[in-house]
Amino acid sequence: MALQRVSWKKALAGVGVLLCGGGVFWAVSTLRDASRGLTKAATQVTQENRFAYRSIPLDGPVPAGFEPITSPAQFTDAVLFEGKFYVCGPAGLLAFDLDGKQVAEYHAGLELPPAPLVRMAVGVASQLWIATHGAGLLLFEGGSFRQIRPDSPGARSLTAVLPLATGRVLLGTEKEGVLAWDGKTLARVHPALANLHVTALSGTETDLWVGTLDQGVVHWHAGQADRFSEAEGLPDSRVLSLAAGPSAIYVGTALGVAEFQDGRMIRELGSGYFANSLLVHDDNLEIGTLEEGLIEVPLTVRKPRPRSGGESGTGQVERVLDLNGRLFVLAEDGLYEKGRRILEPRGARLTDRNITALSMDRAGKLWVGYFDRGLDILEPDFEHRVHSEDEHVFCVNRITQAADRAFTAVGTANGLAIFDGGAKPRQVLTKADGLIANNITDVLLRSKGRDLQITVATPAGLTTIDASGTSSLYAFQGLVNNHVYALGSRNSRLMVGTLGGLSMLDAGVVRASYTTANSGLKQNWITAIQAVADEWFIGTYGAGVIKLDQAGRWTTFADLKGQIEVNANAMAATDRAVYAGTLGRGLAVYNRTSERWSLVANGLPSENVTALTVAAGYLYVGTENGLVRIPERLVPTQ
Repeated sequence: MALQRVSWKKALAGVGVLLCGGGVFWAVSTLRDASRGLTKAATQVTQENRFAYRSIPLDGPVPAGFEPITSPAQFTDAVLFEGKFYVCGPAGLLAFDLDGKQVAEYHAGLELPPAPLVRMAVGVASQLWIATHGAGLLLFEGGSFRQIRPDSPGARSLTAVLPLATGRVLLGTEKEGVLAWDGKTLARVHPALANLHVTALSGTETDLWVGTLDQGVVHWHAGQADRFSEAEGLPDSRVLSLAAGPSAIYVGTALGVAEFQDGRMIRELGSGYFANSLLVHDDNLEIGTLEEGLIEVPLTVRKPRPRSGGESGTGQVERVLDLNGRLFVLAEDGLYEKGRRILEPRGARLTDRNITALSMDRAGKLWVGYFDRGLDILEPDFEHRVHSEDEHVFCVNRITQAADRAFTAVGTANGLAIFDGGAKPRQVLTKADGLIANNITDVLLRSKGRDLQITVATPAGLTTIDASGTSSLYAFQGLVNNHVYALGSRNSRLMVGTLGGLSMLDAGVVRASYTTANSGLKQNWITAIQAVADEWFIGTYGAGVIKLDQAGRWTTFADLKGQIEVNANAMAATDRAVYAGTLGRGLAVYNRTSERWSLVANGLPSENVTALTVAAGYLYVGTENGLVRIPERLVPTQ
């Protein structure tokens, strides 16, 4: 019998005849189920690429009583919008008229969400789009703000914003890659552009360039992603900036600039320069660098040259901008044109904004410790300060006052600094002087008769200093873990919080140790300890705050839901409340009357609260993005 070719339609018809009744139904049902499965799968993929969000009008009243104690301006971007210069940075948004006079100010945490502003761009229909680090996207139009706040923290940490002619807005993120906002939906642009730490965006919807922190540059076009890193000739895999020219794209890296035409790298420019910002202007490529100021690279065969006289007052250039055809340079301290600063921010009371320790001394001076800028001592009027910074007083972890005498101890990453009653540095103690380690994570001052006893916490254990000399305690003598973060005391009892649990000491001897294995402790990593009446409030890294009472009972709090990290030694207590600074959840407030916790973020410059102190009826809240002072009676509680 000769073989015959049968079409798939005839074959399917034959199957239908052979199967008859129920068989035909089975075939149709199978096809229908397959179709439904594909639809369900497509819907699932679409949902997985979308991000839930809230659209929040920022037109409510400013939180009462929250007073920012100003830090130096650190500008990150500038635009010309509706006839005004707008300049943004960690502290918020400033508006200047064309003569350089400040006409408006919007503070992070007050008029704006509690997060630094990182990038801006002007979109269609008189819209100013602002990317924030931690609070998502802001829209400014018609004199009012709206926040697009994704539920996912990864989608809230933005690095770049690119409005498109279609009205869509592309967003660069630190972890989620490139997202798109169309007014109704926030979603990934494409899986090929997901999971990237984006540093810069340039181009269009169909021809997009994406700079990344460590994977070079990605060119998205015609539904495909081409990647260029050092192996493909890029000067460095760390992309800092992008700029578009008439027929080319320029990719700025930490070691120079690459020029691309028609999707191919054709040459390297500005070799060796840290290309923090790029701009094509008047047939030149302007390179804003980290140390050399502004470098002009002619797009012909001429050599690069520094701009004569410099375009900014500092070596570090944040952005190079073309505003209505005029060349501007944005530095941390202002906006410059032709070497002249045309926008100058108002004066600051503090040296820096990344705060790690706070304390008020008996004379009413506020001590402010910084992550990497030493410390400030502010006079009671807050108009004058003394700054202390050297190889020891640099990274400040803790500032403690002796309650009954004029004496201040400052724990740093490089030793224990001692200051006298006049706030003058007198001595620095290190491992060479008997400390068990140089890195001091907490300091406890207690009176022992007429003498002062100092106990310091370190990553290697405890050291106690008194009239008899120095002595140390670590795991070999029974401490639950060597890495000590926090100390607390009441009478003769000393509580020691470590990476591996909590130890209780009496008269210098370990009497008990608590871990998740033998107690109601929910997290072994202890970051803060606060004695409150006859109870202990224990801050943890991951389980919020847990209470230990005099009878040895542990209490957890249903109000503190989810994973909550309490920052190192960021706790304070008064007769009214217990306060705890959290990582990314704002200020946790425990009302001692209602015994309920609440979280406060409005009014703070950041939701990462790193230091607290209470004095003379005020609560001082230090964050990674500045300091605020609040009358304690106005701090919201449940």
